[in-house]
Amino acid sequence: MDAIDREAGGLGQGRATPNRVFVLGGTGTIGQATVAALAARGHAVTAFVRPRAGTGGRLAPDDTARLLPGADLRFGDPTDPASLVHDGFRGERFDVLVSCLASRTGAPRDAWAIDHDAHVAALAAAKDAGVRHAVLLSAICVQKPLLAFQHAKLAFEAALRASGLTWSIVRPTAYFKSLSGQIERVRAGRPFLVFGDGRLTACKPIADEDLGDYIAGCLDDPARWNAILPIGGPGAAMTPLDQGELLFQALGRSPRFRHVPVGLIDAIAGGLGALGRFNARLAEKAELARIGRYYATESMLVLDPETRRYDADATPSTGTRTLLDHYRRVLRGDAVVERGDHAVF
Repeated sequence: MDAIDREAGGLGQGRATPNRVFVLGGTGTIGQATVAALAARGHAVTAFVRPRAGTGGRLAPDDTARLLPGADLRFGDPTDPASLVHDGFRGERFDVLVSCLASRTGAPRDAWAIDHDAHVAALAAAKDAGVRHAVLLSAICVQKPLLAFQHAKLAFEAALRASGLTWSIVRPTAYFKSLSGQIERVRAGRPFLVFGDGRLTACKPIADEDLGDYIAGCLDDPARWNAILPIGGPGAAMTPLDQGELLFQALGRSPRFRHVPVGLIDAIAGGLGALGRFNARLAEKAELARIGRYYATESMLVLDPETRRYDADATPSTGTRTLLDHYRRVLRGDAVVERGDHAVF
């Protein structure tokens, strides 16, 4: 299956010495987990971040330093090729490029600027710095590309595969944070919202920490070199109904659901799309509505290229952290959900 494509190549078996790793996107929740996992494995990590990072630029340099202990922080603009070279790589040699960088909204302009253009510039700078292996955090939804950000990601995936470097492309299923948007509404006594019958889609949710460890493991595992790597969390695939039932279980309450027709999103997207022909801001909102519809109707599992059906059994799993554990931690106040511009509910 092309979702688990592998080609010949690699860096050599079982390299024992630590790598010097250049990381993009380190201040996101998955980036933080990846930096921690790389450092725990003994790699020397340099994180290239904006001077004001995070959603809305809320993170000052001191805040970033607290989020990424043990990393060598360098500040600049990852969308500026000159800044990547002069502020980031600084003429030094690196072994590996790891990118957890992604567009915040998925809107077309943002997607092509970040998911494609910034990555193309980073790849060129990395090659000049001697990098031999590039690890990319992509997304499993690019298997069925209908949206601008998916096409942007695929275009860079193709550039990476043709780069001559060893590469690892990680395509995770749903993140815990993307399934956490209804925690507060349900805790407040409101029903859990599902589209259609609540069984239109399924995924294998994965924790940031488990995904970060998997990404870091790509440096040392030859089976993950020159490979497209779909990955989910532990256990069976879950529908939105399953997710809601887990949340009510964590709260110790009987499940209550409200079913929302998919046609409602179609109407919103269609109306915004029509108005967007005359207004760029509304055109962007129409794309966000189309993104919402995509996630309401498409599973985040491996897509069989022959049958065009999603296959839970073909979707690999990793890690030990479960969605129920996550819900309980958030409800206890032991974890904070950082969803930023990706919020839907």
